[in-house]
Amino acid sequence: MATGTLTIDLDALVANWRALDAKSRAETGACVKADGYGLGAEQVSTALARAGCRTFFVAVAEEGAALRKAFGDGPRICVFGGHMEGDAGEIAAHDLIPMLNAPEQLSRHRDALPDAPFGIQLDSGMNRLGLEPDDWRDAREALPGTPEMVISHLACADEASHVMNTVQLEAFREMTLGVAETRSLAATGGILLGEEYHFNLTRPGIGLYGGAPFTEAAPVVRLSLPVIQVRDVAVDETVGYGNIWKADRPSRIATLSGGYADGLIRAVGRDASLYAGDRACQLVGRVSMDLITVDVTDLPEVPDALDILCHAQRVDDLATSAGTIGYEILTSLGARYTRRYIGG
Repeated sequence: MATGTLTIDLDALVANWRALDAKSRAETGACVKADGYGLGAEQVSTALARAGCRTFFVAVAEEGAALRKAFGDGPRICVFGGHMEGDAGEIAAHDLIPMLNAPEQLSRHRDALPDAPFGIQLDSGMNRLGLEPDDWRDAREALPGTPEMVISHLACADEASHVMNTVQLEAFREMTLGVAETRSLAATGGILLGEEYHFNLTRPGIGLYGGAPFTEAAPVVRLSLPVIQVRDVAVDETVGYGNIWKADRPSRIATLSGGYADGLIRAVGRDASLYAGDRACQLVGRVSMDLITVDVTDLPEVPDALDILCHAQRVDDLATSAGTIGYEILTSLGARYTRRYIGG
């Protein structure tokens, strides 16, 4: 096979959801935006729905429509981006719940779909999406019905001791004083902060897919890249664009199918390794569009493929080598990979 194989363990994904669900008495939803963090929203959501998840979150109405087509009636599908211009048809046809986040969205929803369900998104301090306190105070008197839920989002939940967490918690409590409807503040990081952040509904995202800060998470993805060619490289010969790697010993270099067009961003070349079982092999030279090169000198035998995501090097390990975060690695995984689902 000429392209990499991305293996997605749906049983591990479900186990992570159940582990996060067990950490609170609240309902546990799931964030499946960006095509299930790059792993396939249909497959991810179907597995979670079978496990008992009843509330899903996506970024935009188009994602919600695709998800509704995938698993039909039943679970709630909530749209973080709210009710944008032109969304009324998608919202109505696919029974979506927009999280209205600005006065103009409240007006748009009230005018276009006065009887359709909706939620409210508040800004508790992140200054990204959500009604400001004054707008919320005014809006509560003129809502187009009863919201399904009222939510906000934590800016610094990955850092448990960050002062912003308590600032936002208190702001959310104050803004939702007297709100009888479902309240939701915590994604993965918020769940781990403790019960006071859980309210009625949590909505884990990255933790479901094996990412930090949920250090107990089971790994969900394995990415294997096929070896196209192996060559001998003499001392002082260079490999790849820019001659940035030079052999300091007689070396064997494997060229693998995969590059930045497949989501292996160029920065992963800093310290990343690939694995033959448990044996690490250093990535050498620059990542190019379709190819990477790996030092396999110390392997007794070069396998047909090497793993760049596996038990030995998880998504956050690879992200650290690239100076980024696991979210970017997952959501960048390219369309050329053969996706193989196990479990579920």
